[in-house]
Amino acid sequence: MINNDMIQRGCPHFEKDELGLASCSKGCSGKLEVYDWLKDMPAGSSGNELAEIRFKNTRKGIYYNSNDLPLAKGDIVAVEAASGHDIGVVSLVGELVRYQNKKLNTALNELPKIYRKSKATDIEKWEASIALEHETMIQSRVISRELGLNMKIGDVEYQGDKTKAIFYYIADERVDFRQLIKNFAEQFKVRVEMRQIGARQEAGRIGGIGPCGRELCCSTFVTSFVSVSTTAARVQELSLNPQKLAGQCGKLKCCLNYEMDAYMDASAGFPSTEIPLETLLGKAYHFKTDVFRGIMWYSFQKDGNGEIIPLATERVNEIIKENKKGIISEIQRPEAKPQAKKELDFSNVVGEESINRFDDVNRKNNKNSRNRKNKRPQRNNQPPAGNPKP
Repeated sequence: MINNDMIQRGCPHFEKDELGLASCSKGCSGKLEVYDWLKDMPAGSSGNELAEIRFKNTRKGIYYNSNDLPLAKGDIVAVEAASGHDIGVVSLVGELVRYQNKKLNTALNELPKIYRKSKATDIEKWEASIALEHETMIQSRVISRELGLNMKIGDVEYQGDKTKAIFYYIADERVDFRQLIKNFAEQFKVRVEMRQIGARQEAGRIGGIGPCGRELCCSTFVTSFVSVSTTAARVQELSLNPQKLAGQCGKLKCCLNYEMDAYMDASAGFPSTEIPLETLLGKAYHFKTDVFRGIMWYSFQKDGNGEIIPLATERVNEIIKENKKGIISEIQRPEAKPQAKKELDFSNVVGEESINRFDDVNRKNNKNSRNRKNKRPQRNNQPPAGNPKP
């Protein structure tokens, strides 16, 4: 029985439509899903010569359909592996795969081959190997902890024929896992491959929601992770706050690189912010910059607590040139625009009597009456002076 976890390997919304095409109904498999924008075009000379096959943990590759099998998106096939065979899901066929392979510049004889569509025995063995992955991961973590290795095993992927297992791990430093591989081979009776992944790849595998309200980029469409430095934050005039700039992986957010090129192009002719301006009002220091508006703010105090004057970048370049010639430039303070006094209207716009309408009025009155009773002077037991005691 083929279940959704076998096909999508982690996506619970993966299903096939009426035409037999497999896809994610919730759109959460965007990283593995490929939109075939050439599917309405007539088939070229390549036909089904190439196919893109996906596996677990965003692992995918282009395979050569040497037997000219009639493949469709969502078919489960047996493909060539380093030793034995592996089971994967067809994610793309047709002309678009040929364009992808042309970009990779890989010859057909160098591509791994597609053996056949998976048989019932292949599916059963594949299902049994998938069921062992979670238990194997837990046991492998225990073994690595007993050996005292500073590493974390994040996931395990069995090959389709159940003869090989890939252990994905995270480590901050180099790990000597020669003894670990021996223990794994004795415990699980399979060939072992250790594959190191980074913190960004681990976050993409787990998934989550970012501060922007959308699903994490690393778990949807980002496949190649480039280094992100604090230079991207400085160029975009962002506050160097580690708590705001770090993502769920603990590294700088990948989205800091998205608009960096636009900021660098817009600020190409901007003067250096390290140069103070000599003006008749005093020495002005750079405070902040609006890149796309081309405005730079300067303050007469280094800490920026004083008066702040906006200047256009062209004017700043002119002042710097004049200062180099020994001329103290003149700048004008921005005119304060008079603000018209507005009468505050405290009318009840909601149309209800008061915001205190939910208060317990009786309780408040009872409390006030108790306070007045406590403040009332006590009477003496002696009679008044005009009435002598009989």
